[in-house]
Amino acid sequence: MPAETASMPTLLDRALGAYLGLAIGDALGATVEFMTPREIRLQHGVHRQIIGGGWLKLQAGEVTDDTTMSLALGDALLRGAREGRPHDTTLIAEAFVTWWRGKPVDCGNTCRRGILRYLHEHTLAGPLSDGDGGNGALMRNLPAALATLGDDEAFERVSLAQAHITHHNPKSDAAVLGLGHLLRDLLVGAGPAPAQARIGALIADWPVFRFQPYRGRASGYVVDTVQTVLHCFTQHDDFEAAVVAAVNQGDDADTTGALVGMLAGARCGAAALPSAWLHRLQPAVVRAVRTQAADLLGLSHQPAPARDD
Repeated sequence: MPAETASMPTLLDRALGAYLGLAIGDALGATVEFMTPREIRLQHGVHRQIIGGGWLKLQAGEVTDDTTMSLALGDALLRGAREGRPHDTTLIAEAFVTWWRGKPVDCGNTCRRGILRYLHEHTLAGPLSDGDGGNGALMRNLPAALATLGDDEAFERVSLAQAHITHHNPKSDAAVLGLGHLLRDLLVGAGPAPAQARIGALIADWPVFRFQPYRGRASGYVVDTVQTVLHCFTQHDDFEAAVVAAVNQGDDADTTGALVGMLAGARCGAAALPSAWLHRLQPAVVRAVRTQAADLLGLSHQPAPARDD
């Protein structure tokens, strides 16, 4: 569906579905992060409850860096708009520094290295590196998709700029843009055929992301992440089934759960999210996500619907 034909209530509902879906998948998956599927089965059966715990010893409903770094990026984009500095990469880098200094529950090594480089060298991108092939830039890019909806050039520019602060790697770039464009299609109401076409185009350009047959690897390496996310998203039309399938693969389960939740949430909309999971999220996270989703849409080339506070 062309962007201009998406109705306003549907657009906001899908944006909220994506952002809340990301937080739900993050909170659900964090419990079983770094576990193997067999370990999950032995301890939880099928893991499907937001209960906290895990290696980070989270409270029930608490989220990790997948959600909080997304919120930091969104804050930077909104600040840039307020201050007449739209899409300013320095503001994004400063927001990541503020996030890191706030002692988040988790910070990946590549993200930490990039933030420290910015602090010490004041550079907004490191050199191309095979060591930057993790999923840290991919996991947090949802705000860029919302803020630039309707402007593909701006989306790609902002997405790569925020990515390169910590991750400067061709596979990471391709994943950020590929899943980002898929998300944007879903936000404006694309059905199964356009979504499959978008996925097919990504695989044609980057065969390394081919996920059929699925190899069963769900690590933080961006190739494994994309394969897991696309496998679970395409195999399950139902939001809950897709997210449960992702997190029960274990390994980097908070990120695969978050990304599947983002895509599946955009597909179904916030009104269709499982209420039991939504009510388990920490209220402060839900408030921040709801506010930011509407405000970011207000920066896009789409007329933003009024926020229901």
